[in-house]
Amino acid sequence: MVLRLQQTVKYAILSLFAFLSIYPVFLMIASSFKSKLEIMASPLSLPTSFSFTNYVSVWKKVHFADYFLNSLYVSLVSVALIVVVSSMTAFYLARYPFRWNGILLFFFMLGLMLPMKLAISPLYMMMLKLKLINTLTALIVVYVAGHISFAVFVFFGFFRTLPKDLDQSAKIDGCNDFQVYYKIVLPLMRPAIATICIVDLIKVWNDFFYPLIFIKSTKLGTIPLGMLTLFGENDTEWNLLFCGLTLSSLPMIIAFLFASKQFIEGMTTGAVK
Repeated sequence: MVLRLQQTVKYAILSLFAFLSIYPVFLMIASSFKSKLEIMASPLSLPTSFSFTNYVSVWKKVHFADYFLNSLYVSLVSVALIVVVSSMTAFYLARYPFRWNGILLFFFMLGLMLPMKLAISPLYMMMLKLKLINTLTALIVVYVAGHISFAVFVFFGFFRTLPKDLDQSAKIDGCNDFQVYYKIVLPLMRPAIATICIVDLIKVWNDFFYPLIFIKSTKLGTIPLGMLTLFGENDTEWNLLFCGLTLSSLPMIIAFLFASKQFIEGMTTGAVK
């Protein structure tokens, strides 16, 4: 009886936290179907009618398609480069010890301690000299440089958990070092790859700071910059804003649903081992 009561209390607490986490998302989606007047009059109520007029308006008024494609391009290219570069770096550091191994690893770990936003002025000057201001390439370079430290840290820990006998067996079968990396070791790192992809994808997709600094043209803006156009000096189109937020959140929700199992496994495997 006592055990059943404890289980009931645990599930009640978990259900409460789940509700507190899901309700803001539900409220955002529900508000995207309301009119501006309805949002101001009853912000917590359900919409009186489900019409896609707001979605059509935000797609045309904000040019959401352009912002969506820009965000998609920057996010996919940045995450792909982060995974490739950091996994190769971590594989080398974990598998081939040398004199400067620890110092080089500490150099990457400094990126976790020192945020790049502290160096925004010299970073802007560097991009200006490289003629990358007002280009999507500038965002990709900054995101890869800023997020690679965390990725190397995660991959390094995972590579250290894999036995080196796998490498030796593959080399006996005729594999060179690079073939050991991408044919033997990398397929075993799917949980770590999923973790890095989801974490960095969310950070890049939702970032507002760097596009605001480096992007000057509205045609090259990302979704966070596009949403800024809905904020007026004296008025805000709340119904269109909630539509834009819903549309921008859907890709991240879908990506997490597809990779959630690998993500959870990737966050816990190192602790278990």
